[in-house]
Amino acid sequence: MHYETINVPNPSLEQVEFFLLRWNELENYNLQENALNKLFRQLCPNNKDMSDILLKVSVLNDFYSTNIFSVFPVAKHIQQLNIDCRLEKKDMSLVDDIKKVEISGKIKNFYSFATKYCSHHKPVDFPIYDSYVEIVLRYFKKKDKFSDFENIDLKNYPKFKKILLDFQSFYHLDKFNLKQIDQYLWQVGKEYFPKKY
Repeated sequence: MHYETINVPNPSLEQVEFFLLRWNELENYNLQENALNKLFRQLCPNNKDMSDILLKVSVLNDFYSTNIFSVFPVAKHIQQLNIDCRLEKKDMSLVDDIKKVEISGKIKNFYSFATKYCSHHKPVDFPIYDSYVEIVLRYFKKKDKFSDFENIDLKNYPKFKKILLDFQSFYHLDKFNLKQIDQYLWQVGKEYFPKKY
């Protein structure tokens, strides 16, 4: 990625507030988010019943286009992990356990999906990894050196969360929680680093 030609405004209270206001005006994302919150926190808050888990995996996969072509093995895997008390304890290793799923004899890595699944249960404690978030973090690391990390560290969930906390601290964004910072980063990534299909 050639960052030299792209000029993203520095993270600031004003920038984050601007993008959070804009987030609230994005009707489709807002309504999808509300539907997911209702599903994960009101209708199916636990992860014991297979039909509840299957419903959450299917809807999350559809809304976020996480490219899980066979949702049943993923739901079964989550059920077997018995994740509810680990979510309550904010156990960061849970993401790594959820992401590795065996499908048709092959181990698949659904890292982004796993962060989203945990985040929709505990949005402030489990930030979402996404390719847009990654590219913005890499851009500002190169520009301002806000944190010392290798690109591969973004795929290590405890390190990823620490990088986000470094970002929050470096740019004095402590009034925003990690969910809000995630919404800001995702929109900046989508606007300044659009995917070319």
